[in-house]
Amino acid sequence: WFGYNNGPKTYLVPDSYEQGNIYIGEDDKKYAKMGNTGWYTNLDIAKRHELLTLYKKYNQEEYPKYSNYDAIEVSNVSDIPIDYDGEIGVPVTFLEKYNPEQFEIIGSSSNLSRPIKTANGLVYRYKDRNGYMRQAANERFALPDGDTWRRIYDRIVIRKI
Repeated sequence: WFGYNNGPKTYLVPDSYEQGNIYIGEDDKKYAKMGNTGWYTNLDIAKRHELLTLYKKYNQEEYPKYSNYDAIEVSNVSDIPIDYDGEIGVPVTFLEKYNPEQFEIIGSSSNLSRPIKTANGLVYRYKDRNGYMRQAANERFALPDGDTWRRIYDRIVIRKI
């Protein structure tokens, strides 16, 4: 689980370091600012025992199922439904609120997603940023979007305990 003090951090770097976000400190040493640094721990810290307050009720319109995995999509951790007992796809920011006494982590979309099949048996393909056709197998979850699918960012799959 996440430890304390996650977020942007500043690190002392060697003089040869040439990446962006560099500044010289008051001590005349070179520092780099890094965004979204995460500290993980297996120590039994108080944060680990904080329960995430669940208040929303499940409904099919607000929580669609993925086309290539049997779980519902929850786009905000604060919207995890209180009354749903199946598998739930949540953003990776869930780890900040993870309590192993409240939720079980099943896996991630990168290793759980399955190829999407259309009605005629073709494998779903999409055009990447460079214009190449790619197959969306075992990469990310997809949500129905009219006659096609919409890929979403990576998800962690959880289940309430």
